[in-house]
Amino acid sequence: MYSNRIYQMAVHLVLIMMGIAAVFPFILLISASLTEEQAIIRDGYRLLPAQFSFDAYVYLFNQYSLILRSYGITTFITVVGTIIGLLITTLVAYPLSRNVLPFRSFLSFFVFFTLLFNGGLVPMYLVYTDLFHLKDTIWSLIIPNLLTNGFYILLMRSFFSTSIPGEVVESAYVDGANEWVIYCKIVLPLALPSLATIGLMLMISYWNDWFNGLIFINDGSLYSIQNLLNRMLSDVQYLQQNSLSGQTAVVSSVPLGSVRMAIAVIGVLPLIATYPFFQKFFAKGLTIGAVKG
Repeated sequence: MYSNRIYQMAVHLVLIMMGIAAVFPFILLISASLTEEQAIIRDGYRLLPAQFSFDAYVYLFNQYSLILRSYGITTFITVVGTIIGLLITTLVAYPLSRNVLPFRSFLSFFVFFTLLFNGGLVPMYLVYTDLFHLKDTIWSLIIPNLLTNGFYILLMRSFFSTSIPGEVVESAYVDGANEWVIYCKIVLPLALPSLATIGLMLMISYWNDWFNGLIFINDGSLYSIQNLLNRMLSDVQYLQQNSLSGQTAVVSSVPLGSVRMAIAVIGVLPLIATYPFFQKFFAKGLTIGAVKG
């Protein structure tokens, strides 16, 4: 009994230390974004700001209309991309989990093959711009990520194969249900834990995506929040490196160090704010799914 309590205390201590290690960088990030620029240069980054300053956030929110529009675009591609991604993932994974599917092994290998090899950046760019004409469209921020879900498909297929009882599917057949009814009313409700996990990963990948916007978007009105903040940071760096003598005082007043940190905070804060609500759904999904009789 005593040894068991020691073990539990050790596990709790390790988990607490891991939690602190995970939270500490974000606290440092917020602190640096609220620190006066000269204090960062003089004292470096600290856990608590040496001199409080909101200059970085004032600089960013002077362009609030651009930021709000980019937030809207990012929210749209995240919601739509996650929903479509989950739909495609389950529609491909469920048939692959059924033993009655013809060429099941070949199709599974084809999905796995996409994890090992791809056509490269140039062919991808040519396909989406010259063949599908997606350049400077909102869909160029959604569709490319939909075609890189091989890992999620295999993960979901494994869940369907191991966690969906065959007796449930067979009883549904006996009751006269077709494949669509089984998929919509039996398989998806039982797969809520896996859907919540994959949905969270898709949501994070869409929210943090900046590469597709970099290569497919030239229209500033279609910038996601990551692309906009990256562009703002690049503009500040360019001005500091190439400013004329008369502009040096103005450009040097821009708090570049704290602006970097404020950009990171603005980019990640919505995910942190919405994650607890998603976590509730995820925890609820863990309690659903069992053979009832």
